[in-house]
Amino acid sequence: MAEAEHARPPSTHLYSRFCAFLSKASLMLAVVGLIALILCVQFQVVGRYIFNDTPTWAEALALQLVLYITALGVAVGVRDAGHIGLESLVSLLPDAWRLRLEILIHGFVVLFGAIMAKSGWLWTTIKWSDIKPMLGVPVGADYLALVVAGVLIVLFSIEHIIALIRGEEVVPAWN
Repeated sequence: MAEAEHARPPSTHLYSRFCAFLSKASLMLAVVGLIALILCVQFQVVGRYIFNDTPTWAEALALQLVLYITALGVAVGVRDAGHIGLESLVSLLPDAWRLRLEILIHGFVVLFGAIMAKSGWLWTTIKWSDIKPMLGVPVGADYLALVVAGVLIVLFSIEHIIALIRGEEVVPAWN
């Protein structure tokens, strides 16, 4: 079937606007984190090769930033359909079956995000009392990125399910 046959109006309800705000804010935080990551790596390189004094915290901070940048990027990718999918197989189905399968797929993504958030929270609480020697922050902060990503994935997948039921399309936040 042609793509035009499946065109849906954009989703504009309050929950969708809230998710668009979260997605755009997450994307902007990820960009700020990426800039900070680049600065950390540059600071580390300059310290190592120019001053022969490697700042030990720079690598640890860079690794911490990678966790959060990735977590936010994954969540935004789920909302804005930036992930890999088997669209060609789903589009061959009749409309009623296609809708059911798309809802089922997003339901599985909700389940995945919920498990990710719950597991991340468990590890966050277990490791919160351990302190990273190079940064002086809790080791549990590493796992908090999983909680953030998991919660956002759940919220964004629910948005997709609501939009499918209403016959609407989730518009990427950067449009």
